[in-house]
Amino acid sequence: MKVLKGARLIDGTGAGPVDGATIVIRDNRIDAVTTRNESDFPADAEIIDVSGMTVLPGLIDCHDHMANHRYDLAHRWRLDEPQSTRHLRTAAVLRQTLAAGYTTIRDAAGLDAGFKRAIEEGLIEGPRLVLSLSIISPIGGIGDAVSPSGVGLDDCCCIPGDPLLPESVVNGAADVRQAVRKMVRAGADVIKCATTGGASSRPGHGPRDGAFNLDEMEALVDEAHALDRRVMCHALGGRGLDIAIAAGVNSIEHGTYLNENPRHLEQMAERGIFFVPTLLVYEYHRKSPQPHVRERALALYEHHIESIRRALALGVKVVAGTDAGGHGHPANAGELECLVKSGMTPMQALQAATGWAAECLGQEDELGTIAPGKLADIVAVAGDPLADITVLRDITRIALAIKDGAIAARRGV
Repeated sequence: MKVLKGARLIDGTGAGPVDGATIVIRDNRIDAVTTRNESDFPADAEIIDVSGMTVLPGLIDCHDHMANHRYDLAHRWRLDEPQSTRHLRTAAVLRQTLAAGYTTIRDAAGLDAGFKRAIEEGLIEGPRLVLSLSIISPIGGIGDAVSPSGVGLDDCCCIPGDPLLPESVVNGAADVRQAVRKMVRAGADVIKCATTGGASSRPGHGPRDGAFNLDEMEALVDEAHALDRRVMCHALGGRGLDIAIAAGVNSIEHGTYLNENPRHLEQMAERGIFFVPTLLVYEYHRKSPQPHVRERALALYEHHIESIRRALALGVKVVAGTDAGGHGHPANAGELECLVKSGMTPMQALQAATGWAAECLGQEDELGTIAPGKLADIVAVAGDPLADITVLRDITRIALAIKDGAIAARRGV
């Protein structure tokens, strides 16, 4: 048994903070949350004094790329280092991310199921993982790797594919269904797809340029839901947003031009579709050395902010995701600062990384809030994130990180 005493509790529901809270952890679950000053805990109980600290649910990032560490082509095509070195680098990132207070990560492509197994078996330390494995997209979509010379990754016999990350480039509705089944067979917890280009996509395939037809997306969503998997869809603007929303995806990733069509966010509110804006990655892209990437990221900025503000006004749940994988790990809490700058209150930003994020994953019964019966994923921070959300970016102020009832990081408590 562990007992956290004297906490200033923010429970992840959006309710105001409670001072002097005591949280009792038995095995891997929260046993009790009280403000009473108990003194009769068993002699073997571990009492942890968190007086003066803010205690939160374990933080959740709904869009990361833990196995990606740079944006250059050599790294994306696995040419720059041995796979063993890359895997060890990823393991270090997973450990650092957990120590920074992030106890759950939804990986949006690149991380294979072996990492999840290694964490569950205790071979390495890391957050609870929700995996997508690969991005399903049509020929010419963002999942179709093509070099500036026109050579595709599949054309290079010297670069073998990763058997743990199934082929994800599809052509037609029948291909789509098969790809979804292969992802699930390989261990995907969620299906990732893309209906548009992006800021960092190749020239000619930008944020408003489409991918997939409606029948293909309907097949993808139908197959995923039949296999009890949610669908996260990279979609920035234009027709690709129309198709993703109409097909019934569970979350829109990026959504930078959602403000351009009033019906988009209205339909998302009606259907309970989550919005994962990934603001932090566009801060990085606005400084890109590639002119077309920089120009796209600058052009979408005001639209992106207005999309978030309109989403909040309509009741669409905005959820935190960094889309890291190239601009530094662990950068997760930087997204919360971006959300506050975009107009969210600090409490809303915390919900975006706790209660709302757990709902986006479909795991609200186990994660996202501090309440009896929930899994004991808990973070104690030296500071008040409601007064200064940036305290969560300073890893030295993450005094305690508990995942599944076990202490993963402890600093000064």
